[in-house]
Amino acid sequence: MLPIGQVAERLGIPEESLEPHGRHKAKVSLGYLDSIKDRPRGKLVLVTAVSPTPAGEGKTTTTVGLGDALTRLGERAMVCLREPALGPVFGMKGGAAGGGYAQIVPMEDINLHFTGDFSAIAVATNLLAALIDNHIHHGNALGIDVRRVTWRRVLDVNDRALRDVVIGLGGPGNGYPRESGFDIVVASEVMAVFCLATGIADLKERLGDIVIGHTRDRRPVTARDLQAHGAMTAILRDALAPNLVQTLEHTPAFVHGGPFANIAHGCNSAIATQAALHLADFVVTEAGFGADLGAEKFVDILCRSTGLRPSMAVIVATVRAMKFHGGVEVPDLPIENVAALERGTVNLVRHLATVRETWGLPAVVAINHRAEDTDAEVSALVAAAERAGAKAVVARHFAEGGAGAEELAREVVRLAGEPGELRFTYPDEATLWDKMRMIATRVYGASDITASTAVRAQIRRLQDEGYGAYPVCVAKTQYSFSTDPKLRGAPSDHVVDIREVRLAAGARFVVMICGDIMTMPGLPAVPAANTIDVDDEGRIVGLF
Repeated sequence: MLPIGQVAERLGIPEESLEPHGRHKAKVSLGYLDSIKDRPRGKLVLVTAVSPTPAGEGKTTTTVGLGDALTRLGERAMVCLREPALGPVFGMKGGAAGGGYAQIVPMEDINLHFTGDFSAIAVATNLLAALIDNHIHHGNALGIDVRRVTWRRVLDVNDRALRDVVIGLGGPGNGYPRESGFDIVVASEVMAVFCLATGIADLKERLGDIVIGHTRDRRPVTARDLQAHGAMTAILRDALAPNLVQTLEHTPAFVHGGPFANIAHGCNSAIATQAALHLADFVVTEAGFGADLGAEKFVDILCRSTGLRPSMAVIVATVRAMKFHGGVEVPDLPIENVAALERGTVNLVRHLATVRETWGLPAVVAINHRAEDTDAEVSALVAAAERAGAKAVVARHFAEGGAGAEELAREVVRLAGEPGELRFTYPDEATLWDKMRMIATRVYGASDITASTAVRAQIRRLQDEGYGAYPVCVAKTQYSFSTDPKLRGAPSDHVVDIREVRLAAGARFVVMICGDIMTMPGLPAVPAANTIDVDDEGRIVGLF
């Protein structure tokens, strides 16, 4: 690794604008970023993927490899990624810093505490929770209805036992007993606010707009009413500056913010991406999970909110993923099965159609190559993409670093130069119900949406209260276009059931929770935490 000051020099960032966190990571001051906002913008490349499978698709790895390949071609490139959450790191997924020879480093630091941003987001969220219960305990001047407090505490650990809890037990000195619960940090509204804010003033304004519950006569109560937003902003002030690190090949990378895409909006911070576009000619960023979740929210929430416009998209696919969507079980994925792969390509074809026809983005398919892939399988996947009217490029960045993704980088440069105009899935003026229906029918292939009488009434109430102009953020399983994770491929004519609705007034979107998705995940039978350790020399081992 290069000293972080040398990485900054490659971008023209002066030493006095860095706030180092050790030798290999630093925050770039907001003052410096404000000074470059009038520079020309580079081109934004969005990396998305087919629907995730247990085999893993390597979207982050591809993002990093593509950034390195663009650098090798002589382009001034940067990578923008989300910070990994500790829940998945210790849970099923493990780390999220890329892999093989396409990684961001220092990997262990990035995957663990990094620069403390997530801790700050958790503290700010939990401070607001404490202030709510303290206000109620000391007389409740605002008249908050304890039955209608919607604000939840957060934790950056997957802990299913905390999904639903009762707080305030133990007598009058401990407040009023009420039902509540915990979400994971990356599902919190503060995380979404943090990643959508354009600066300190906007952050403070958005935090103040957060609706924490209602009074008995159904008036909304905000963080501003509790005078909490100032202290929350103070906690988050330093965290708001983006984190600068590097890839194994020294391509500069901003790693900042990290909302889940199957629960929240799934994009790294707007501040980091905007800054990178003023520092580089090509900025490669990713959106979480498949295009139906991460890319949809990138387009309909982030781009709509910030004015960001990607020049093109890269859709990551693997031979293993296509065989899985074609009906092959995980233990049999290493075995050649061209027929199953061809059946599974319907998943890729639908994602391609959404990216190109619904959103109007030029797209290339990146086949993230594995050593076990056979020539026949790769050829069948390339042919399926070509039949859908797209070019597919085999990328070997995992094994070869940036050199293995140079062909992909050339195609990205070519497509990024083509004219195009981003389109949204739905217009601003559509109702919340119609926005959800358009996402379900245009992106998920559903025939319709449904909801209970109580949920429909809540949606109508939000519409009537003036929140109808907000975009919709769908929380659902990442494993299927439907709300059933077992429905592989490209299911059609299914019905999407809206189980719950949450207002995120600070983030300025409405969350539609569909199917059985949980905002506090649980740990698997054998969590990744079981293999993580520190050796006698203090080195972290087992973190991948």
